[in-house]
Amino acid sequence: MLSRLARRSLAAVLAAAPAAISAQQTPPPAPVTAVMAVLTVRPDADQAARVKLMPDEVRATVKLYLDGKIQQWYAKGDGHGVMFILNCSSIAEAKAITDELPLVKNHFASFEFTALMPLTPLRYLMGPPPAASGKP
Repeated sequence: MLSRLARRSLAAVLAAAPAAISAQQTPPPAPVTAVMAVLTVRPDADQAARVKLMPDEVRATVKLYLDGKIQQWYAKGDGHGVMFILNCSSIAEAKAITDELPLVKNHFASFEFTALMPLTPLRYLMGPPPAASGKP
């Protein structure tokens, strides 16, 4: 829980942010640091064929984890798929990785991707950038 002083300070910074935004140059875009990939099993997929393919899917997924491609993995709450946080710097890179998984290759599932990056509004908590001194 934030203290009263911390809440007031944060509120003051956030209130000043619109003025700071217009007064400063546009900050550089944040780099993509990971990609969230959400797998959804096709509802019309043949259940028996999919179950038969699962040992290959699990081995391929574990290999991606051991190779450092999967940072985190979770089951979806509805029980119909998984979510991976992939160590990738683009959606294209994440798609190339997941396209090789057996469930995707055999059209039993598909992925949706979201690029993840640092929360750039936090830059405003760092204060104004230092003035250029003209020295190299």
